[in-house]
Amino acid sequence: MTTVAAYAAPAAKAPLERTTIERRPVGEFDVLIDIKFAGICHSDIHQANEGWGTAIFPMVPGHEIAGVVSEVGPGVTKYAVGDRVGVGCMVDSCRECDNCKAGLEQYCTGGGMIGTYNAVGKDGEPTYGGYSEKIVVDEKYVLRIPDGLPLDEAAPLLCAGITTYSPLKHWNAGPGKKVAILGMGGLGHMGVKIAHALGAEVTVLSQSLRKRDDGLKLGADHYYATSDEVTFKELAGTFDLILSTVSAPLNLDAYLSLLKTDGAFVNVGAPEEPVALSLFSVMGGRKTLAGSGIGGIRETQEMLDFCAEHGFGAEIELIRADEINDAYERVLASDVRYRFVIDTATI
Repeated sequence: MTTVAAYAAPAAKAPLERTTIERRPVGEFDVLIDIKFAGICHSDIHQANEGWGTAIFPMVPGHEIAGVVSEVGPGVTKYAVGDRVGVGCMVDSCRECDNCKAGLEQYCTGGGMIGTYNAVGKDGEPTYGGYSEKIVVDEKYVLRIPDGLPLDEAAPLLCAGITTYSPLKHWNAGPGKKVAILGMGGLGHMGVKIAHALGAEVTVLSQSLRKRDDGLKLGADHYYATSDEVTFKELAGTFDLILSTVSAPLNLDAYLSLLKTDGAFVNVGAPEEPVALSLFSVMGGRKTLAGSGIGGIRETQEMLDFCAEHGFGAEIELIRADEINDAYERVLASDVRYRFVIDTATI
């Protein structure tokens, strides 16, 4: 076992504090990663606050991990010491179900994917995430970060990048398609970049026009404020796809009215509260209300390569580890442009 420094929430809604955790010995197919940067995802806050249900404490959040390989097990073939790598939202799955075999490990039906933190591994021990100095992960669940991507800008791609890339690809965002990105935050800004790079006509739907200049700079063609009722009249029946990155309850009926016939409204934001819906909003126009969860390992690698090819990572604000609690407050206040990333050398 290796003892490493980390930042953990000792209990639900408690401030994170510096502590130490144990990492397992490097097994035959394991990779030991020196973590260089860890993104702060809204999911970290939901789980540290038990907003999504009972959680495991102490909790070391962090599933946007970028670092360098420092040791490999004797059976490892994909990575070598010195490689630039990442770890996303999962560190294992059953590997045997149809979804796992199809590269859809995030939808594992053989017990579910094993989360990078707030989960229990196959060894019966709790998993601890990226707010730490090192992590040990099976090589099958490690991603290669292309040389063209700076590690700090790459870290948020391991969640925010794949969470938006996967549905945009699945619902065929591209030339000739009108795509709306709902919310202009950590997920939303990546949605704008990726949808633009895929060739779609991109509209941002945000509460206000406060971030309009940023949205247009990142690749949006249009930008509308959802607080203005005129927006819903002007854009009725406009979009082939709306990707919602918002983690608060929405008036789904209003947003479904913005879809074309056969359009899809896809949720990647995960509100803690239930939402209401009139089924007539989907029946009229044969519309789809759907959801999407991260992406499989193969698709996540595809996303990283895609971002490198198009020359972009996340827009980040680099922070010290002792600023994590302040960063959580700022995320809740929508006061970040657009992803906090922890310099783990400060842990």
